Amino acid sequence: MGVEPVSSQSFGSDCLSPQEIEAFVEKLGVKKAHSPIMASLGQAFLAGMYIGFGGLFFCIVLADATLGFAAQRLLGGLVFALGLGLVAIAGAELFTGNCLLTMAWFQGQIKSWELGKNWVIIWVGNFIGALTLVFLVYMSHHYAMNNGGIAKAVITLAISKLTPDAVTIFFKAVLCNILVCLGMWMSYAGRSVADKMAGLVLPVAAFIAAGFEHCIANMYLLPLAYVLVAAGHAPAGLDVSVVTIPAIVHNLIPATLGNIVGGGIFVGGVYWFIYRKAYKH
Repeated sequence: MGVEPVSSQSFGSDCLSPQEIEAFVEKLGVKKAHSPIMASLGQAFLAGMYIGFGGLFFCIVLADATLGFAAQRLLGGLVFALGLGLVAIAGAELFTGNCLLTMAWFQGQIKSWELGKNWVIIWVGNFIGALTLVFLVYMSHHYAMNNGGIAKAVITLAISKLTPDAVTIFFKAVLCNILVCLGMWMSYAGRSVADKMAGLVLPVAAFIAAGFEHCIANMYLLPLAYVLVAAGHAPAGLDVSVVTIPAIVHNLIPATLGNIVGGGIFVGGVYWFIYRKAYKH
């Protein structure tokens, strides 16, 4: 006979226990799956922009060549958390976070077509939002900051994401969304803005620092790099031949699939099994 799951009292009155988070995420998944299409699309549009803002912030740090590797990756990861913070607190629908809808699906509370419909709507909305930010950022000439250092940072980062094979990208994406969904999971435990932000910062910083693949962040970073290269803003000495539309597709497909597995199975699936199945025996 298994031990009883811990209650919220073990975590303090202002913090949800893991079991309570599971119940909350499950109910939230049902709500998300049944949301009106246009409302979901609008919230997804915002999330695509918000994650893009995180990527923008990250590239400012990457453009500072005076920082050491570890300091640059750590600081860059911390500032990228702006994106997920905006999603979690300001309110938006992010594809990678919505991979946790598998909990409601495993429990039989939403159908397979409802799960798939939500993922498609949110993914497309995120992409539209990310591309909109690409247009705004390009038109603002933000890339020219630091004597073109921002453009170099964006393109260099894109090259590093477009070069690996699909299998490598897939597993980087699995690891990415384990951390992203754990960040969302911990933010759900908090009841205040500070609690929620504190819960998600370090997992997000970890996936950025480690160079893992987030398909929505890539929807901003890779098209921006493509536009910069096409417009002739690539610094001399960079081999930009890999920055193509087919290469972007080559990244986004395995990154999306890996994100689904990382968040939907390794976080959503495992926590569903623990609190919905294991404790019943």
